[in-house]
Amino acid sequence: MKNWIPILLLLLTLSSCKTRNAAKNNRGNTQDSTAVADDNRNPKDANEPVRDKFTFYEHVVVPLKFDQVKISSKVNVETGSFIPTLDATIYIENDKKVWMNLQALLFNVARGIATPEGIKGQDKTSRTYIDSDFDYLNNLLNVNFIDYKSLEKILMGRTFVKISDSQFTLTQNAQGFKMVSNNNQKIVTDEKTREYKIALNYDTNYDLLSVNLKDVLSADELEISYSNWNEYNGIRLPKNVKIIIKGSKSSQILLENTKFDFSRMETPYSVPSSYKKIEIK
Repeated sequence: MKNWIPILLLLLTLSSCKTRNAAKNNRGNTQDSTAVADDNRNPKDANEPVRDKFTFYEHVVVPLKFDQVKISSKVNVETGSFIPTLDATIYIENDKKVWMNLQALLFNVARGIATPEGIKGQDKTSRTYIDSDFDYLNNLLNVNFIDYKSLEKILMGRTFVKISDSQFTLTQNAQGFKMVSNNNQKIVTDEKTREYKIALNYDTNYDLLSVNLKDVLSADELEISYSNWNEYNGIRLPKNVKIIIKGSKSSQILLENTKFDFSRMETPYSVPSSYKKIEIK
């Protein structure tokens, strides 16, 4: 069963696709990329209130416009057991699907697909497969709010938790922007209600640097960080992504995206009749 932890967590990492530079002099009409307003250009080291909140929210909340992207990645998963570096092909079709294929030493070892309906995955080494809703992925990540759209946002390096001016304090310093929840943020789903302390950090170019969610009633914690942002095909996304899961289950995923392609591709997925289904409980 533990073999599915890296496979399904990778679906979560799937889309941190795309890299972006610390864009000092970006010009032209680029999504997610505009110069910081004059009033905020030279903030002090100490955190100060942000004057131009509209520009901030415009950059960090508005979804990216893209059709599809194919990413070639190197993936390292740390769960306490040895897992070799995996070569991943990740294909994201906006609002429709996230597909991936994993190889180890040139051999296909796993394949998975996420859609708004749920997650499917197969482990070729054990000849097993799963067919689940997003509850299983939430359990693996120690959270309760992941659905398809939030998964896609995580993979694309976008803000994937709900933020608002009334619930968060937004400040700025020389390194960028910081949002911290004023009160515990209650997230209610069909299965459970959980409360989190949430902190988000962005650089001066509005690139998302990190998101930290701490469950206030347990040791569960999820932290996702992004680095080495760059621009590809008119949009900016991160080359390196790190997902750290702490608490009742602990693991870490490091994703390095090495190549990006924006053409369509086939995404075959079928389960051989000889494979055994793993029941999710």
